[in-house]
Amino acid sequence: MKPISRRGFLKQLNCAAIGSSAILNTLLNLKLANSVAAQGGPLNDHKALVCIFLSGGIDSFNWLVPWESSAYNTYAITRGPFGSGGGLALDRNALRQLTAPAANYGLHPACANLQAMANGTGAFAGKRRLAFVANVGTLVQPITKAQFNAWENGQNAALPVPKALFSHSDQIEQWQTAVPQGLTQLSGWAGRCADILHSYYNTGNNSMSISLGGNNVFQVGNSTQQFVITPSGALSFEGNTGGANPNPLQLKNAALRNTLDQTYANLLTESFSQLTRHSDEAQLLFQSQFDSANAQLGGAVDALFPPANYVATTLKAVVKTIKIRSQLGLRRQTFFVQYGGWDHHSELLNTQAGMLSVLDAAVGAYQQALETLGLQDDVITFTASDFGRTLRSNGRGTDHAWGGNALVFGGKVDGGKIFGSYPDLTLDGPDDVGRGGRLLPGVSADLYFAELLRWFGVSAGNMSYVLPNVANFWNPNSGSAPLGFVLS
Repeated sequence: MKPISRRGFLKQLNCAAIGSSAILNTLLNLKLANSVAAQGGPLNDHKALVCIFLSGGIDSFNWLVPWESSAYNTYAITRGPFGSGGGLALDRNALRQLTAPAANYGLHPACANLQAMANGTGAFAGKRRLAFVANVGTLVQPITKAQFNAWENGQNAALPVPKALFSHSDQIEQWQTAVPQGLTQLSGWAGRCADILHSYYNTGNNSMSISLGGNNVFQVGNSTQQFVITPSGALSFEGNTGGANPNPLQLKNAALRNTLDQTYANLLTESFSQLTRHSDEAQLLFQSQFDSANAQLGGAVDALFPPANYVATTLKAVVKTIKIRSQLGLRRQTFFVQYGGWDHHSELLNTQAGMLSVLDAAVGAYQQALETLGLQDDVITFTASDFGRTLRSNGRGTDHAWGGNALVFGGKVDGGKIFGSYPDLTLDGPDDVGRGGRLLPGVSADLYFAELLRWFGVSAGNMSYVLPNVANFWNPNSGSAPLGFVLS
């Protein structure tokens, strides 16, 4: 984890403060009162959505791979046969095969825990916790390959296509905002969800938008900011680096706290000081709960998490924060976890294998922890990434593309299934819009998000506030599920 500057620290700290003290406006409260009455959901439940953002753009067609022989042969031809120079196809015999109803597919060899979670075996015997969403991506409205190709050739310029396709920064923003046509004022779909739900479900001063991946757009609403923490807990002007006492960090923090205790004649300086002081107090309050006996997971659960795995350490902090939700006054929580480095333009096979091994171990430990603590039905975790990657090798890796595969898991997930349509992997085939195998998404990200939000408590009447384009793909008032991966 990179060290942050004092300026960056203060920025994150103040984002946490704004998030913990934001008050929803009257309009949103009125909308909420109507939506809750219409939804008729329980008033004493607890739910958490956890986003694992795989930044860089994961090559997910070497993550979820065709197993059935004819489909595998197409995959191998497109990706470059296994064992050939520059070939990216995985050995079919090494794949971790899924069982019915997904028996025509297999997972990357590094994904033993994900296989067990999908098949309901091993530590997850009898519990199918993991499902897949195939070929999902950013869309403004449904479009065909012919429409996109015409648009790309300068025809049909009015076709609403996501801005700056294949750009890291733009596509990350679009996955987090769910508004691919762009926003004048950035806000994320989890943040807008918090605008709607926070004041009704939550009673504490802490924001329901908790980030272990620094500042993000995903959890920023129109009246909500994220509350940034670390795997060790709060960001505050406290702490000890070890060694002699007092040490440099303690001396610096003492000096900073002293500046916050002053009164300033300049209005802007005084306002900044108060905001920072309130932020520090909110972080200290969070830390007191994070370190309390209520947050302790117990030796058996602690032992599940591999100590040298940063993703596992981060997810362990998510579990602890969910465990103290009552002490924090939070019956709704969103979490943002980031695992970067998936931009594999070269050395795809070796690098991805190592990174998937880290992710697989972390996710397996995390879900086992939730099961052991009896939290499995209260938490749905899902993956997102910048975009998919080209099917064709560039010699050693793959380049930026569009549609890709995602994972979603939890006790309320209809596991062991693939939702959406797994695409045809033929180069220049019906799902390939060109330039090396860029797949036109078969599932809009809006449908993926709407399924999660529907479970989370966003009513049909408020769904368009959180997902402005959702009606282009699904009618929130229809009573049907957007994709169906959440169990009723």
